[in-house]
Amino acid sequence: MTHPTTKETLTVSSTSADTAAHPPVSRKDLFKAFTASLSGTTLEWYDFAIYSAAAAIVFPVLFFPDSDPMTGVLLAFSTYAVGYVSRPVGGVVFGRLGDRIGRKQVLVWTLVLIGIATFLIGVLPSYTSIGVAAPIILVLLRFAQGVGVGGEWGGAVLLSGEYGEPERRGFWSSAAQVGPPAGNLLANGAFALLSLLLTDESFMSWGWRVAFLVSALLVAFGLWIRLKLEDTPVFRAVADSGERPEKPITELLQTEMKPLIAAILSRIGPDVTYALFTVFTLAYGTLVLDLERTTVLSAVMLGSAFQLALIPLAGHLSDKINRRGLYGAAAVCAAVWAFAFFLLLHTNPVMWMFIGIPIGLVFHSFMYGPQAAYVIEQFHPRLRYTGASLAYTIAGVLGGAIAPAMFTLLLDRTGTWIFVAVYLTVACALTIIGLVMGRDNNVDEDHEYLATARQRGLLETGA
Repeated sequence: MTHPTTKETLTVSSTSADTAAHPPVSRKDLFKAFTASLSGTTLEWYDFAIYSAAAAIVFPVLFFPDSDPMTGVLLAFSTYAVGYVSRPVGGVVFGRLGDRIGRKQVLVWTLVLIGIATFLIGVLPSYTSIGVAAPIILVLLRFAQGVGVGGEWGGAVLLSGEYGEPERRGFWSSAAQVGPPAGNLLANGAFALLSLLLTDESFMSWGWRVAFLVSALLVAFGLWIRLKLEDTPVFRAVADSGERPEKPITELLQTEMKPLIAAILSRIGPDVTYALFTVFTLAYGTLVLDLERTTVLSAVMLGSAFQLALIPLAGHLSDKINRRGLYGAAAVCAAVWAFAFFLLLHTNPVMWMFIGIPIGLVFHSFMYGPQAAYVIEQFHPRLRYTGASLAYTIAGVLGGAIAPAMFTLLLDRTGTWIFVAVYLTVACALTIIGLVMGRDNNVDEDHEYLATARQRGLLETGA
């Protein structure tokens, strides 16, 4: 696989050892990028996660009231899936722009899009007020959320991953990966708090809307952080060298199809694992095991809290040992644990919700922590935003989009959890295939551009 490069870029590859000795920017800017990536994805995943929780608890009643309970959950999870199906639209539109005009500018647009869609869901009338228009508008707003998230992830992992040392890409790019559990923790925490403070009638009438409306303040904070940051050193170097791709998607499909497939497959297992332990368990716990809503939400929150530390740790470890090996071992453990989790869950539901969900999310963390670095390092710096965005969004459709609905359908049709666990096992097997197909980290590609940028005075280092 070859990539177009300038003569000047090629002549500085010998300076890789020098640039490896320190980050491409000052430590202050590096941590600003880490914070911008972490805070932005946390806020956007709060918006996304609050919808996920509502799809399991609120939407079946308010937007699909003519259905029986299990069918209502299935329909609500179908609207949840729309947020994944629309992601490739965001991946194509924003991924292309990210390689053409820069990471930072695109990330501002995605944040605004998701914030507006989430706020409007919070003020959307229910089925009893406007009839069938309610679920239709809900689907459209969910589609807009998905478009924003589809363009967000690729840029967020590059924002921190391209600011830090290429040799520590696993740790620095994990900033964006902490966003989903942090957002999930905030979202489920908001729902749990509202459930405790309000009666069921008040919560279902207006309380759930508060969690959506609060997102406006959170998005404003995220915009403030991102607008203060420069674009990544690698993108500035690529732009200055005149190597920005004219047709990123066409070039990617022509020159990097195998890396794209590897990256797509690597993401399916983690997505399905996350859907099982943070989304499907809400429905399974309340409808099958007859547990209180707050009990399951609290278990998910506990697991998400562990992930805040485990994901960066896993990213760091993947820099020290083989990234693909760590990722693959976690995929195997997740598949095995799914069977054990459901078996134990039926012996003592409350205890094993609080033990089993966190353990499942531990295995997810050791896939998800290295994932961002693994995906972006499959692609050349010129095409990274496009490649990472397409891999992320396509895998989201194949993995996380349909997983909650498929879990619910399998349970409804068979009456047993066994096929749910088998489904997860197949997803993890696809991830292992993607890891076998992929490549290890190639730091020279980044160092070539960074060394050129240093020569041209584009970068300043120091404390």
